[in-house]
Parts: sequence; structure tokens; C-alpha cells
Amino acid sequence: MSSEQKIQFYKGPAGGWGALNSVKNTLLRQEIPVKGVKTLLSANQPDGFDCPGCAWPDRNHHSAFEFCENGVKAVAAEATARRVGPEFFARHSVSELAAQSDFWLEDQGRLTHPMVYDAASDHYRPIAWDQAFALIARHLNRLPDPNQAIFYTSGRTSNEAAFLYQLFVRQYGTNNFPDCSNMCHEPSGSAMRPQIGVGKGTVTLDDFTRADAIFIFGQNPGTNHPRMLGELRAAHKRGARIVSLNPLRERGLERFADPQDKLEMATFGSTPISTHYFQLRVGGDMAAVKGMMKHVIEREDAVGGVLDHAFIAQHTTGFDALAADLRAEDWAVLEQESGLTEAQMRSAGDVYIGAGSVIACWGMGITQHMHAVATIQSIVNLLMLRGNLGRPGAGACPVRGHSNVQGDRTMGIWEKPPAALLDRLEDVYGFAPPRADGVDTVEAIARMRDGQAQVFIALGGNFAAATPDTYETWKALRRCDLTVHVATKLNRSHVVHGREALILPCLGRTEIDMQAAGPQGVTVEDSMSMVHVSMGINPPASDQLLSEPAIVAHLAAATLGGDGPPRSPASQGPLPPEGAAFCLGAARRQKSAVPWLWLVEDYARIRDEIEKIFPDFHDFNARVAVPGGFRLRNTASERLWATDSGRAAFAVHAVPRDTPAHRARARHADGIVFTLLTTRSHDQYNTTIYGMDDRYRGVYGQRRVVFIHAEDIRALGLKDGDLVDIHTVWDDGQQRSVAGFRLVAYDIPRGNLAAYYPETNPLVPLSAVALAAGTPTSKSIPVLLLPHRAASDR
Repeated sequence: MSSEQKIQFYKGPAGGWGALNSVKNTLLRQEIPVKGVKTLLSANQPDGFDCPGCAWPDRNHHSAFEFCENGVKAVAAEATARRVGPEFFARHSVSELAAQSDFWLEDQGRLTHPMVYDAASDHYRPIAWDQAFALIARHLNRLPDPNQAIFYTSGRTSNEAAFLYQLFVRQYGTNNFPDCSNMCHEPSGSAMRPQIGVGKGTVTLDDFTRADAIFIFGQNPGTNHPRMLGELRAAHKRGARIVSLNPLRERGLERFADPQDKLEMATFGSTPISTHYFQLRVGGDMAAVKGMMKHVIEREDAVGGVLDHAFIAQHTTGFDALAADLRAEDWAVLEQESGLTEAQMRSAGDVYIGAGSVIACWGMGITQHMHAVATIQSIVNLLMLRGNLGRPGAGACPVRGHSNVQGDRTMGIWEKPPAALLDRLEDVYGFAPPRADGVDTVEAIARMRDGQAQVFIALGGNFAAATPDTYETWKALRRCDLTVHVATKLNRSHVVHGREALILPCLGRTEIDMQAAGPQGVTVEDSMSMVHVSMGINPPASDQLLSEPAIVAHLAAATLGGDGPPRSPASQGPLPPEGAAFCLGAARRQKSAVPWLWLVEDYARIRDEIEKIFPDFHDFNARVAVPGGFRLRNTASERLWATDSGRAAFAVHAVPRDTPAHRARARHADGIVFTLLTTRSHDQYNTTIYGMDDRYRGVYGQRRVVFIHAEDIRALGLKDGDLVDIHTVWDDGQQRSVAGFRLVAYDIPRGNLAAYYPETNPLVPLSAVALAAGTPTSKSIPVLLLPHRAASDR
């Protein structure tokens, strides 16, 4: 191990001086020490921009410092002084770029010009915007079936861009809208919609100030949503119980030092976060929740007064079936499957019983499992037993990832659109939207791989790195006739491309978006349904950048017509001949009546269009002009249940005992089958890698590590620090492995492993998805560990 690659126990709290030092180093690394500070002072402010990182809400902007350490990394990466322009692509062939790491690719800086792949030279070369749009339109319009095109969306996309995108694509003729929700919180919506009538969280930030207990399932806020630690710290200080259920010991769930607390910083102090910490087995959450509920029912049977009988009688169905199921449940099974003892589950149940108001939070440690939907419905069952929905200080809180992933779904980015949305689009715009469901992310990969889709367009994101079964995904992208990526920075998806490929550079959140009517703001929706404006403050990284709404509008105009040819800066050359882009499309469909280019002259016009389609956005422009914006209506928080029965529904689910891990262990009784969860490092957000360190876990200068219990290392006959290869155990006959991972002894239950993605995404089979949701089960992959074999020995 080199001096730069080391494992070192981290003694400090989350946040604190470590976070401040990281902020300083990040701004220096991106060469923006002065610009970076100025930019950060506008982050999450009423007249500033929404952080391009996570979707955690803002709290009334009482401080100029409304950002966290990882938010700084996201902002600095966008505001960086580094540039990736035509000269860069002239120096580097695509083959050379493909050999670089994901960290290196994104670390090069901001994209500055639209680029097209030239197969003859294996280089990207500049292309005029108009020519790029015409190229895409030709590909789209010569497809015999619109369903042969795939339109992906990143969670960073604004409401305005997402609305135009779904309108364009549905008018084009397909519902093929895979998005990042398919890979993260799809099970949350799939679970809650039939159960309580909404697919979103029911709480607000104010509820965190009133909760008596907060349960955190499968979530690591210290890295993934650091601003949440401020709410948890305040809750702990006023005496709320905080119960964490997580396989790994995570520093952000243990203790936190608020960088804005002068006394805490001066004394090197910190505040505890979790009052109770239960390290359950990977995938053991549902059994643990059932154990808690069984304890609640047994206490009710013994002493009474535990359940909220009035809530159950007035607002729910299915309680008797759930209670019977819980009474019949076997504690031995619950212990075996959860990895917790009966006493631990009863202890967690006692915290729940003793709390007047309870919030349950969860992240991708819950959603990326085969039985994710059943687990989430069990968590909601737990809340409903004592009426912890629709009242102050209580409710469900799925903590979303990217900063507008929830808003994109609200705007209609969904492969399974509700009939009411399609009806409204038809009424307002006079075209017949496609009614058949489209494909989700996993289905889109299979469709492209099998040659059933020829065009792939991504509005943001890093599809090649974010998705499961990496080499199958790469095979799928390479089979496309055209791949198009709208992006701010270079990433893996740009070097894993179709026969023709485009990179279209867009404005970032931090940048001024100047349109015909003046500087524009976009809107986003956070995890708690608050909608607010985001206004950039920095000059664009290049005068060749277009905003995402403008890119979508120009693409729609080029493909569907009806608004004249797309306009572009004079420096980008002459326009193509009138109608040159339409090809078969002109004969196949009527020209669009939507004034695409007029709409993007003033984004208030787009918001007027949104208001026509979505009733909850009435008076959109007026309401969003209020500092802090407005909250979308959430019927479940009002105890109004938009379900088939008009009531909230208890759901009965058996503890999963026939999972891929169970089956793998049965087939490999002669070896140790581990359950692997993929996770982020602290220097990472989604697939964006900001550095090679994971401070809170003590990992420095490396990413190819696997966290494992020390006793499991000994059982394998290996030593801490040894290199291993990881092999998936799956029943499709396909070999999946990654090589050269360093063993790191860590506080994790035996039989479980953790390692970083995207490095471990090749281990996740395309067929490994959550039931009734389709989300990749990246948190529960059965694997074997074998001593590392050098490439020459394989």
C-alpha cells in the first residue's frame, strides 16, 4: 500500500473542523478560493441558487451559511476554473479517455462546446448547435416506431426543463422515460401510493422540531444529506429519541459538530445523534420492523392503551389481518432474518411506544432491496399503529437524493403516467398522448442491448456509471445508432457511446441563465414538497452553453416543427434549410402547435403552461415569488387518503426467506456467501467522485476496498489489507466479477460486506430488481470473495 493509500481510524465527529478543512481544500483544488466563497454565500438563499447536490429542504434562510461540506463539493465542481473545450478533445482520443478513471474524467472541468463523435479519428469535434439539433431530429424522425427512442432524465433537471421534456417526448409519441427515480426511491412511491394515496413524504422540517422520536432506516445522512444532521442535532438536544438501524457504524449517525456552533468548535466538542443504534443484517429491516410491531401488539394485548384505536377505526383498513399476522410471527425467525435479538427489537419498540409523535426516515438502504416495497409498507404500518401520520411531529420521510428528483416526477417524468395527466395534456395541447406504459431504467437497458431501441437521449446524469450490470449497460449503449448527453462535465457516459454521439453542454445551477426576457430562475421541489426558485449568480463557463429548458425547446422545435428552425448564437454558423430535420416525421405526424422557442424566452411562460396541466400549481408564478416558495398539497398529511378505499391500508407481508442470498447460500454450502451492499464514499455524490478519500470511514487515497468483519477475514484465511476478487453468485450462468479489492476490517455484521459504487456496479445483475418497483437491488448482492489473481494469472 502506497503512502497515499492508507486506512486510518477516524476519531472526530461528522462535520466540525474536518468539514471546514475539506471546504478550504475543495475551493483551492478547483482554483476558486474567492469566487467559491462568494458563490457559496448564495447557496440555498431566497435570491440565490438551489444546491445542485441533495434534496434536503432549506430552513428559512436564517444564516448565510446554508450549505454543507458535500454541497460545497458539488458547487465547487460546477464553479471550477477548469475547462474542457475543443482543444482538450483534440488532444485526447475517446479510447484514451475511456482508459481514465471516473474521478479523472469529471475532474477535468466544465464542458464548453457542443461536440460530436468522429469515428474516423476517434475524437470528439465541435459542432454547431443547430447542426446538433438537426442530427438528433433526423435520427428520431426516421425511426419506424417512437418507442425505439429512450429519453432519460437526471434528478438535477429543473421543473421547467422536465415539463418541456415530457411534453416534447409525449408529443413525439412515447412514454419511454427512464429516470434516476427508477434506481433509487421508486419503491417508496410504489409502496405508499396504494397504501396512503401519495408517493411522497408526509412531513415538513417543522415536524422535526416536534417529533419525540425519529427512526432512521438504511440512511447515512452524514455523507448523503449532511444538512439533515442539523435537524437531528437539534432534536437530540431537546430530548428526542433518535433510533438508527443500519448495518454499518456511520459517524454521521453517531455524533456531529456543527461548524456554526462557536462553542462546539472552540472546545472540539460534538453532539450525539443516535440514542439507540441497532446494527442489523443487510436486508434485515423488514424483520426488524415486524419485531417492533409484534412488540407493540403484545404490549397492547397485555396492558392496553398502546394503539391509537380512534385513528385505526376512522382512517384505516386491514388492521385485524395485520394484528393476527404479528401475533403468529415467530421471534426466532425475526431474530434470524433481522440479525437483531428479541431484546433489541423490543427495545426499539419501547422507544416507539414511549413517543407521542414519531417520524420514520429511510434512504436507499431500504429501497434497493428485492422486498423494498414490502419493507416500506411495513414501516408505514408501524407509523399507523399509533396514528403517526397526518399530525404534527409525525409522519413518513423518504429522503430523496438529487435536488429535483421528486420535482421531475411531479412534472410527469414517469414511464407509467396516470391517465389524468394524459387526459389533461390532450385537452390543453390537442394531441393524443401515447397511452401504453414506457420502459424504466432496467427495461431500457435491455431494450437497447437487444437492438429494440436505437436512440438514447440523456437530460443530465451519468447513465453508463450509475446503472447496474455495467458491461451489459455498456453493450446496450454501444448498440445504439445515436447517444446524446446533456451535461456540465465530462463523465463515463461520454466515452461509452453509440455509433454516433453528441455531448451538449448546459448551464449549471450556479450560473446566470440569460434569455430574451432577462435573467431567468428555474424551480425545484425538495424532499418535503416545497417548491422554490433557483437563480444562478455566476457568469456561464462558456458563451456556447445553453440552458436545459432551451436545449429541450430547440430539440422539440427541430424534431416536431411548428416553431420554425432553432435559433442559435451567430457564431455557430448558418441555420439548416427550412424543414431539413423532419424526414419521415413530417409525414407521420402533424407539426407541433406548442410555441417552444417563445416559451423559453421567459420561463414564467413555461410555469403558466405547468399551471394549466397540474392543479396544485395554481398561481404558480405568484406563489413561487414568495421567499421560500410554497408547499404542494399532500393529502396524506391532511388525513385524506386518495386510495381505492378512501382509507389508509395496513399491508401484511411475510418476512422474506427466499431471497437471492438465501438461495445462493443453499447452493454454496461449501463456501462463505456474503451479502454485499454498494455505497458511496464521503468524497462522492451519486456517481460523481470528488476525491479518493472517505474520511469518516478512515480510507484515504483509494476506492477499491471492501469493508468486512474481522472474524470473516480470519474465516477466509486472509489478513486485513489482503487483495480479493469479488464474484456475484447468480442463477443466470453469467460471470460477474471485479478484481483487486483491499479487505478493510470494519464494524459491520458478519456475513455482510460493503464496497463503493460505481466500481461494484458490474456485480449487480440486470435481473436483480425490487418486486413491484424494478429498482436494482444494489444493497443486497450475494457474492463470494476469492484471493486476488493478477490479470496474467486469469
